[in-house]
This record gives sequence, C-alpha cells and structure tokens, in this order.
Amino acid sequence: MNSSSTLNGMLIAVIIVAALYLAREVLLPIALACILSFMLAPPVRMLQNHRVPRGLAVAAVALLAFFLIFMLGSIMAHQVSHLAKNLPRYESTISAKIERLQGFGTGGSLERAQQVLEDLSKQLGAGQQKSAEEPIVEEKSAPIPVEVQEPKGALLHILSRLINPLLGPLATTAIIIVFVIFILLMREDLRDRLIRLAGATDIPHTTAALDDAARRLSRLFLAQLAINTSFGIFIGFGLFLIGIPSSFVWGVLAGVLRFIPFIGPILGLIFPVALAISVDPGWSMVLWTILLFLGLEVVTSQLIEPVIQGHSTGLSPIAVVVAATFWAWLWGPVGLVLAVPLTVILVVLGRHVDALEFFDVLLGDKPALSQAQGFYQRMLARDPVEAIEQAKSYIMTHSLAGYCDEVVRPGLMLAQRDAERGILEDEKKIHMRETVESLSADIAHEHWLARRETHELTTLSAAKLPILTADQLAPAWRSAKPLLVIGTRTELDQAAAAMLATLVEMHGVPVRVERAEMLAACNIANLDLSGVALMCVSSVDVKTPAHIHFAARRLKSRAPHAKLLLGLWSAKDEKTGIELGEAVGADHFAITFHQAAAIILQEATTDHEYAAKVTERASAAHA
Repeated sequence: MNSSSTLNGMLIAVIIVAALYLAREVLLPIALACILSFMLAPPVRMLQNHRVPRGLAVAAVALLAFFLIFMLGSIMAHQVSHLAKNLPRYESTISAKIERLQGFGTGGSLERAQQVLEDLSKQLGAGQQKSAEEPIVEEKSAPIPVEVQEPKGALLHILSRLINPLLGPLATTAIIIVFVIFILLMREDLRDRLIRLAGATDIPHTTAALDDAARRLSRLFLAQLAINTSFGIFIGFGLFLIGIPSSFVWGVLAGVLRFIPFIGPILGLIFPVALAISVDPGWSMVLWTILLFLGLEVVTSQLIEPVIQGHSTGLSPIAVVVAATFWAWLWGPVGLVLAVPLTVILVVLGRHVDALEFFDVLLGDKPALSQAQGFYQRMLARDPVEAIEQAKSYIMTHSLAGYCDEVVRPGLMLAQRDAERGILEDEKKIHMRETVESLSADIAHEHWLARRETHELTTLSAAKLPILTADQLAPAWRSAKPLLVIGTRTELDQAAAAMLATLVEMHGVPVRVERAEMLAACNIANLDLSGVALMCVSSVDVKTPAHIHFAARRLKSRAPHAKLLLGLWSAKDEKTGIELGEAVGADHFAITFHQAAAIILQEATTDHEYAAKVTERASAAHA
C-alpha cells in the first residue's frame, strides 16, 4: 500500500511538471497576472474602503499600473536604442585597455609563453604548406543575368513580417491585463473555489486562513516591490553621477533583477561594469560602480529588508536555490524572476491548508522537527556535538531549566512512548542514556553557562534559578554529596536523572548519581547513603508505579533520616504526584525539572525567606 501510494504520488508529480512545461505559454501570463493581482489588491481595497465601487477601483488601479509599466518600457527602449548608436565610440577605449593589459606581460613569462606558441604555430604551418600546396586554377564563367521582379502582394508580405514578431508579446500582454482585472474583480469567487478544492469541512477556518494568506502575500510583494524600486532608483541615480551612459536602463534592470534570489544583484552589476570598462580610459569608474552596488546591496539586505519585511521570506535557503533552478528550467528567464513569489505562495498556502502542508515542510524555513523531536533524534543518532550546540543556543536565550523542561523532558517522553509501543529497543535506550550523560557532562564543563546565570539571590525570577554558594548551604547540605539522584528502572529514567543532576550541580548543590541497579537486593547494601540529605527518585514511566513504590521504600528503609523527592517527568498533572507521594510517604514531588530544582534549592539553603520565594516562583513558573 505504501509503495502504491508513493508511485501514485510520483506519477501525479510528473504529470503536473509536464503540464507546467507544456502549457507554459498559457500559464506564464496567468502566473504574472496572479503576482500583479497580489500587488494591486491593497490599493483596490483602499479605494473600496473610501466607498469607490469595485469595478471603478479595479479599472483605475489597473490602468494606472499598466500605464506606468508601458511608460517605463518605452523609456527603456529609447535609452537602449540611444546606447546602441554610441557603442562604436567605445571601441577605441576597449582596445587601449587590452593593449595596456598585454603590456603588463612584456619581458616576462607571459611574453615568453606567447613567443613559444607563435614559434610552434609557424612550424606547424610550414609543414602543412609544403604538403598542401597545389596550383589554383580560376575558371572563368559567363555572367549570369539578373532580373528583379516585384512579387504579387509584396506590401502585405512586408506588413506581415513586421507584425508577426509583435503578435506574441502583444497577445501575452493582453492576456495578463485581462487576467489581472478578472482576478481583482472576482477575488471572493476564486477564494471560494479554492476552499472547495482544498476541502470544505471547516469553511470558517479555511476562509480566515486564505484571507490571512492573501494579506500576507500582498504585504510581502508590495514590500519587495517598494524595496527593489528604491534600489533601482538609487542605482540609476548613482550610475548617473558616476557617468555611466543610459543609467536609467541599468537602474530599472537592477531593480527587476533583484527579484531573482542570490544571483540577481550580480546580474544587475555585470552590464554597468562592462559599460564602465568601455567608457572610462582608467579604472576609477569601474571601482565606483562596484562599490555602489555592494554598498546598496549590503544596506538593503542587512538593514532595510529585515525592518520592512522581516528577516526572510519564509523560505529556507536551500528551497530558494532549488526553486530558482526549477522555475528557470521550467519557464526560462521569466520563471527565474517568478521563482520566489511562486514558491512563497505555495509555502503560505501550505501553512494554512492541510492538503498542501507538505509544501511548508519541504520549502518553509521552519525546522522540520520540533526542539524535542530534534533532541530525541540526536540522542538516537549518538550525536552529542550537535546536541550541545542546540543546548547552547537555547540556554543563551532562555535558561538551563527551560532547556530541560522544554526540550529534554518532551524528548524523553517521546522515547518512553516509543518504548511502550515496542519500537525502541534496549540497545537504543542504552545509546540514548549514554548520549544524554555525555551531553550533561559537556554542559557541566561549559563556562558560558556559569556566566549566563545570575549569582544574586535577590534577582530570582520565575524563569531562572540562582547559583548558591557554599556558605548559603544548610549545615546538613555541606557534606561531599548531600543529594542523591537515582533512576527507578530504565535507561530513560537514568538519562533524566543525569540531566537533573547537571541542572542542580550548575546551581551550586553537590550531587551524586547512582544507577538503578543499585536498588536491587544484591546491591542495595553497598549503596552508601551517609551524608545524604535528600534522595530524588527519577522516573519517566509513571504508568507502572510499582517500580516507583519499590525504589522509594528501599531508599527510605536505608536512609530514614533523608528526605525523599519523586521526579515524575511524564506526569500530566500534579494529581499523579500527590497520589504517588502519599502512597510512598515522599516529602516532595515534581513533574518538571524546574520545579524539582526549586525544591532542592529550597531544602539546601538556610535562608527560609528565600526558600519560600523559591517555592512560590517555581509554582508560578509551572502554572
């Protein structure tokens, strides 16, 4: 069934790509019309808000937009024709620069290599001349009479030759204009049809999602149009000041090419640089042109775009490259310009329409896996290096307790769910526990974490826990290892114990971690509990409380003087903790790492006022 579904999906994808390629003459105007309609929709909506009828608003906006486009095209055509007439004047400048570059090699290795090649060419030419010399006989032939006759219908033939090349662009332009007008006039009807295609089971949600997607796309395209237009204006004005001929053309071209991701600004730079080489006898004009493009591109991409439209278009970098390659192969240069807008449309629809969600997964910039899923995958892959980078990035903006609760605990719960289903083998559990322990050791040895946390008790917040010093510990907590953390039964319990131990130790409390095997009858006598003030039982599996009861009773019987804390990491609410705590006589229970650390700090400090504050803040953070 899975193979059949995969083959069907691949067949449908091939059919769609083939249809897009074969029908490109029809689909290209439609795609351009859709992009233009997204850009023109906000002005139309603004006129409608001022009580202008929709038909009149659409007509006014469309006429103004296409008038500006045609006027821009006519000005560019005039500038290009003027530039073509002046190109022969620049031939002498180019020749002089070539001779100057060749002069750099005079007397050096370049000249010697050139001389060797010339000698070889002469020797080869002399050998071929001896073998190929043959007398050339010129045959005289009688002159052929030529008679010029004007064919019938010559005028119509000339007119057809003049008009035929214009029919294609004129037809495409007419189709684009008609489609833009109809899309703007029938926006709601097209939206309803899309809802019907995507699925009408949840019409209110789908309608709101599509309206939101249309607004976002309109803002995105308008912002990109405004940014690229401004970029082109500044480029054109800068090239005019530098002295580049037809600066208006290159400014417009730079603005249009900037719609192409990555390579667009480079393509826009090539022609002005080539013209600067042709015009200027020196190299100053070339350098100023390159500096103009680089400076404006840096300012635009690093300062202006993040402020106006955010840091990205919602596409992953690899998706932008793949989309540009795909659409350029499919529809040529126009497809390269439309690559990002078309892909953004697919991604935005994928975020709002369930049937198209795969577009958001494949092309969007959101992580394919959540933080917890990524942690689980890295633990299974035994990749602590990448996991420590993830932890560092998270902790620098949050806290270690937040990382344990938002990333580690859900990841362990995913592993426990797979273990209950029988798809997580014992060997993988061992690998996961070893990798978590390695991650915990790496975190403990990172000095940036100590600088990240605050050392002042008075700056305690709901999201952070302070680091205790030795003189702030209660007398019972000044032994070598006053805190014992032990896993109940499985490797996942032991992994959670390792993370809790790291969290507590980084906040100034000495801790000792023991294996679950020490709770066995043959090992419990060797478990040294002297000097232990608090024992924490770590358990990810709360569906089988018998193991928690067993571990708690054995520890309490061995160290009745020590308090007991239950760490129930997969409990959904505190009701489970209350029931288990009462059943085994536990002093405390916690269902999050932050809550457990707060309880331990409360027990470890001699400042009772601070201890009460810790408990209060921990409860607030958990709520």
